[in-house]
Amino acid sequence: MNTPPGVLHTVNKSPFASASLESCLRHLSEGASLLLIEDGVYAALTGSAFSERLATAARQHALYVLGPDLEARGLAGRPLVDGLQIVDYQDFVRLAAEHATVHAWF
Repeated sequence: MNTPPGVLHTVNKSPFASASLESCLRHLSEGASLLLIEDGVYAALTGSAFSERLATAARQHALYVLGPDLEARGLAGRPLVDGLQIVDYQDFVRLAAEHATVHAWF
């Protein structure tokens, strides 16, 4: 029997308005993944104050950003932090189903 990956963490707040992303990054454990959604997608841009932290996390964890939320904020096509994978809503559902737990950071 295959063991599902650990926790899928979702961050929906801008890292410039909330400490949710910082808290989440401190709590990523082995097997955990991170999905940036809604205003959390602002952290995915290269050159942000969070670029280096996300790039470091991407070396040990799967990191995703929701493409439709990038598009909704006019950020589609902008350079993203290395290691981030753009996903769509179908992928979001698949990731939630594949992980043992989903933890939303508010």
